Amino acid sequence: MATENSNITYETYYVPEQSKFPIWASIGLGLFIYGLANVLNDIKADNSTGVSIVMAILGFAVFGVILFNWFGTSIRENHQGLPSAQLKRSYVLGMYWFIFSEVMFFAAFFGALFYVRQWTVPWLGGEGDKGITNMLWPEFEAVWPVIANPNEAVFEPPHESMAWRGWGEALGYLPLWNTIILLSSSVTVHFAHVGLKNNKRKQLISWLSFTVLLGIVFIFLQAEEYIEAYHELGLTLNSGIYGSTFFLLTGFHGFHVTLGAFMLSIMLARSIKGHFKPEDHFGFEAASWYWHFVDVVWVCLFFFVYLF
Repeated sequence: MATENSNITYETYYVPEQSKFPIWASIGLGLFIYGLANVLNDIKADNSTGVSIVMAILGFAVFGVILFNWFGTSIRENHQGLPSAQLKRSYVLGMYWFIFSEVMFFAAFFGALFYVRQWTVPWLGGEGDKGITNMLWPEFEAVWPVIANPNEAVFEPPHESMAWRGWGEALGYLPLWNTIILLSSSVTVHFAHVGLKNNKRKQLISWLSFTVLLGIVFIFLQAEEYIEAYHELGLTLNSGIYGSTFFLLTGFHGFHVTLGAFMLSIMLARSIKGHFKPEDHFGFEAASWYWHFVDVVWVCLFFFVYLF
């Protein structure tokens, strides 16, 4: 809508009503993160995790319910034609900044991995001015991944590192298969997007369904990889710096894939209900951007965690 005054055109700007969604979402996310942190600490200390698990589940449930209602409100407002062009541009900018914050999130973890591999481990091996091998463990070998651990009383070393081809028959090429699956899902979601822009509803739904299926398969295979890593390799959170960095990077990425698959599932349900138009489908576009982002992160993980 627009109004004219003295030959100047003004666009009516829709301002959403005050909402309690942000504060409740923050509370739910805070409970989830606090509970999850306690679960991880309890696992490392071999303590009971009952209360911490309940707290994490409760926080995640609160966060999920709030997001469901919050997004539902936004969808209803969009169907009523309330958001103006300027407000829609703010949605785009908001998604840009959100993905940028996620890039910085993973950059911090990759930076930690780089610091450990390039400086900390060589220092422990006696290299450089900060080499302190003689003061700590003379028998320490500065080789990544750190498998042989001189201080096994504190950190239980894994039997073997996790390679790109997996481990033995139990993990036959799982990391490689997950890479192929996730890269393929980027192609399928692109085909779905093309179908939406060309107003081909069948193409949109079929390719988007395939994308969601690939995402679920990836999550299942990563869970299988974790199970085998624990039982076959002895690779756990107690495996020193290698175990910590491995599960930190792949675990957070797995969480983001789960979130991305959930977002695409919502987009699929909306597509089946007839939502989205070729000229108005930012909800789908934002979810596809996020999915491409997690694919790029996995490629970096595959190279720097599994290959090198």
